[in-house]
Amino acid sequence: MPPGHPFFGRLMECDCKRQEKERRRADELRQLSNLAFFDDYSFESFDPDERGANEAFEAAARFAASPTGWLFLHGNCGVGKTHLAVAIAKQVMEEKDQRVLFAVVPDLLDHLRSTFDPNTDTAYDQRFYDIRNAFLLVLDDLGTENTTPWAREKLYQIFNHRYNEQLPTVITSNQDFKRIEERVLSRILDTRLTRYVHVDATDYRRRRIVPMGSGHR
Repeated sequence: MPPGHPFFGRLMECDCKRQEKERRRADELRQLSNLAFFDDYSFESFDPDERGANEAFEAAARFAASPTGWLFLHGNCGVGKTHLAVAIAKQVMEEKDQRVLFAVVPDLLDHLRSTFDPNTDTAYDQRFYDIRNAFLLVLDDLGTENTTPWAREKLYQIFNHRYNEQLPTVITSNQDFKRIEERVLSRILDTRLTRYVHVDATDYRRRRIVPMGSGHR
């Protein structure tokens, strides 16, 4: 920079170094997401008619095509919430080339706790920054976490930051609203930001069980 420029005499990263750091952070979030475990979860493998979850499917597909605001999928176990959440994360990760994190909420808190290990390569501040500022954050099973004061505060900080910055976020839960921290719930249910979908369907896993004595094999 020429003399007199505000950045004159300051060391600054070049574009290639910044891009390298972005790729490294994106790769780390991809590893934390562990989406290989959900290899068969996609929009193509989800039958909304069979599952009785047409509204949720349409809302998830629209969100994946244009990830803005928040999407909250709420309903009983086995109605396809996780399947759709994973499908969103995969599509955005592949098509948008952005930093995406999918995590079950108790696992998300474990990802933070793991940075306290002196042998880890990732500092707590960096991990927390990357979670709060991921382009898309997909949080599965909100309300199932161990509600310690530390856990409540970390979740609130994550939700509050993403709420203030209006960063794309997907949340699923099968819990009564009483199980969700009030400060977090008030932000999730803000209709100016969030599309709320109650998935009113029966447990897909149970529907696949053939009753004994039915004559079917």
